[in-house]
Amino acid sequence: MYVNFGGFVPLSTVDWHGRAACTVFLRGCPARCFYCHNIAIQGGEDIRDADEIVDMIRGSRMVAGAVVFSGGEPTMQGQALAYLAAAARKMGFSVGLHTNGVFPSVIEKLIEERLVDMIALDIKTTWDRYDDLLKLQAADAVKQSLAACKRAKATGSLETCEIVVTLFRGHEAELPEIAKAAGDLDLVLQQGVTAGFVPFSHQELKTLAAPLARRLRIRTREDGEVVYDPSR
Repeated sequence: MYVNFGGFVPLSTVDWHGRAACTVFLRGCPARCFYCHNIAIQGGEDIRDADEIVDMIRGSRMVAGAVVFSGGEPTMQGQALAYLAAAARKMGFSVGLHTNGVFPSVIEKLIEERLVDMIALDIKTTWDRYDDLLKLQAADAVKQSLAACKRAKATGSLETCEIVVTLFRGHEAELPEIAKAAGDLDLVLQQGVTAGFVPFSHQELKTLAAPLARRLRIRTREDGEVVYDPSR
């Protein structure tokens, strides 16, 4: 089994809320979002034996109790991802996944085989703008992934699922529709940072969150991740 490897962080406290995790980045992504922070691993090759990556994960056992698979888009390498997740499971790690949801069958398999405990699913825009933003036909696939996560969370097959919304100035009006699509899943409102946009401050994001009337987490570079609870 071989993996197109994108990188490894032996200890992260930001990739899984409340957990110390190691993070494996898998190279390759079919989407071309204009604000991607991991452009360097959207393409290219660094082919490794999967067991080399398993050894990296094993080496983090003293400091991390979980492993997060990110990218790129990790579900693009579905077979390798399942292999690595199963190996991490056998070592006693909890398994998390960061995904854009464009490969729903991979997500469904991971859930069905109980190989994932946490999924952070990016919902990038409103459904009518999706295909244009990602530069591929993706809206229906992401809807399918979202539905799979909702079912799994409702039945207890998935411990944690959060919907991550990266918000840019000028696109505030998209937030209510995305929040509605997220339903009862946890919601993370993330500051969009890229050239040509003035990032929202924490206070601005808090103001935008207020009409949603729901508990969520706000994530900015300046203040880190803060729980917003309108009932308090």
